[in-house]
Amino acid sequence: YMKTDRLYKRPFNEAFEETPMLVAVLTYVGYGVLTLFGYLRDFMRQWKIEKCQNATEREEQKDFVPLYQDFENFYNRNLYMRIRDSWNRPICSVPGAKVDMMERVSHDYNWTFTYTGRVIKDIINMGSYNYLGFAQKAGTCQQAAAKVLSQYGAGVCSTRQEMGNLDKHEELEKLVARFLGVESAMAYGMGFATNSMNIPALVGKGCLILSDELNHASLVLGARLSGATIRIFKHNNMQSLEKLLKDAIVHGQPRTRRPWKKILILVEGIYSMEGSIVRLPEVIALKKKYKSYLYLDEAHSIGALGPSGRGVVEYFGLSPEDVDVMMGTFTKSFGAAGGYIGGKKELIDYLRTYSHSAVYATSLSPPVVEQIITSMKCIMGEDGTNVARVQQLAENTRYFRRRLKEMGFIIYGNEDSPVVPLMLYMPAKIGAFGREMLKRNIGVVVVGFPATPIIESRARFCLSAAHTKEMLDTALKEINEVGDLLQLKYSRHRLVPLLDRPFDETTYEETED
Repeated sequence: YMKTDRLYKRPFNEAFEETPMLVAVLTYVGYGVLTLFGYLRDFMRQWKIEKCQNATEREEQKDFVPLYQDFENFYNRNLYMRIRDSWNRPICSVPGAKVDMMERVSHDYNWTFTYTGRVIKDIINMGSYNYLGFAQKAGTCQQAAAKVLSQYGAGVCSTRQEMGNLDKHEELEKLVARFLGVESAMAYGMGFATNSMNIPALVGKGCLILSDELNHASLVLGARLSGATIRIFKHNNMQSLEKLLKDAIVHGQPRTRRPWKKILILVEGIYSMEGSIVRLPEVIALKKKYKSYLYLDEAHSIGALGPSGRGVVEYFGLSPEDVDVMMGTFTKSFGAAGGYIGGKKELIDYLRTYSHSAVYATSLSPPVVEQIITSMKCIMGEDGTNVARVQQLAENTRYFRRRLKEMGFIIYGNEDSPVVPLMLYMPAKIGAFGREMLKRNIGVVVVGFPATPIIESRARFCLSAAHTKEMLDTALKEINEVGDLLQLKYSRHRLVPLLDRPFDETTYEETED
C-alpha cells in the first residue's frame, strides 16, 4: 500500500472515539424501553383508551391497500414525537451569530404547537452553516444585492437556455472559475439539485460509481437516478476504496465481464454529520493509479477550509486540475442559495447542454447572484474590505474543539473542521440537551436516527467567523453545565483508528441493473 505520509503537506488529525460499552448497552436499553412503551400506547389507542392523535384511514377505506405501512410511522409517532420540539423551531431574524426565535408551547405532548406571541431575543446561534458570517442584514453584500434587486427585480422567469441568461450569471461563472482555479464553471439555482441532476448527466448504465458510505442524500439520489452500478466504500477508508477499484478493474461488469465505461469516485470535502475531512491526497493518488474520475462535493468545505477559503483542495495544497468535477454550494459559506460545478471547459460545455438543472430549471435570482459575487470578492480580498473571516473561522474552530475535548466530551471529526459533533448517544438525552440549551439561550441542532446510526445520536455545532470569543465562552460555559447535568462527558480518550470503526454491512447491498 502506498506510503501516505509523503502525500500530506500538513498534519491530518482526525479522531472518532469509541462508544464506551456501558453507554452503548444503556442506549439500546433506552430504545428498547421506548419501543415497548410505543407498542403499549398503540394498543391503548386501538382500544380507544387513549385519544388517537395521528392520521388514520376512514372506515370506508379500511379495505383498500394501506397508504403507508403502520410501522413506518411507529418511530415518528412514539419516539420522535416526544422530542419534536427540538426541531423546526421558527426563527424570525437573520440567522447570524445571534438569532431571534418565536416561542411556542405544546399542551398535547408535541402533537400540536401554539405560539405564545413572545420572541426569545439574542439566542447564540450554534446551528446555522454560516461559516464566514455572510448571513447579515447590513453591509456591503446587502447593499449591492438591494441595488441589483431594484435594477433587475427578484425573479428571472425563464431558464438559462431561453430568456434567463443575465450578464450577472456570466459574471458570476467567470468569478467562480477564477476563485476555484479551474478553466470554466457553471452555477445552478439549487445546491441539492446540482448533485442530484448532474451526476446522471455524467454517468449512466455500464458505469460504476464508488461512493463514500456517509455521502449526502443529494449524492445518493444523483447516483441512483443515473442508473449506474453503485458500490460503497467505508467512510474515508482508503484500503476499502482501493479494494473496490482493484475488483472493478479485474472483474469488470457483472455477467458480461466487459470493462466499465467509466469509474467515478464520489466524495465530500467535509462530512456534515461526522466533522471529518476527506483524505483527498490519497483519493487523488488512487484515482490516478487506477485511471478513474473524481467528483468532489465541497458544500461545507468551500470558503471554510484552506488559507484563503478555497476549500479542501487548497487545504491540502493540491492542484484543482487533479479533481475532475469540483462541485460546491453557495448556501453555506456565501450566505446565498444555489450551487456550482467547476472543471475543464469541455465538461462544463457538455453540462450546459445536457444537465437537467441547466435546461429545465429557472436560473438564479439576480440579488442572490449579487450576494454570491460580493461575498466571493470579499473572501478574495478584491473589494478592499477583506476582514480576515477565513482566519477567524479557523481560530474559532480550533479553540472550540480544544475546549470541548478538555471538558471530557466525545467530539468526532477533524481538528480543522468547523462542524463539531458532540456525542449524546441516549435517546432521552437528545431532547433534553436541545431543551436545556434553549433555556440557556443557545440554539443547537440535535441529530438522531435516521440521520445517524441508531446509537450514535449527537448534537452538532457549526462555528462561524461571526462568533466572538465572548459568545463562544458563554456557549462553552453552558455546554459544560448541561454536560454535567445530563452526564454527557463520556470521553476516556480512547481513540479508535478510523479503519476499525463499526461498519454496518446491512446498508451496503450492491445495486445491479
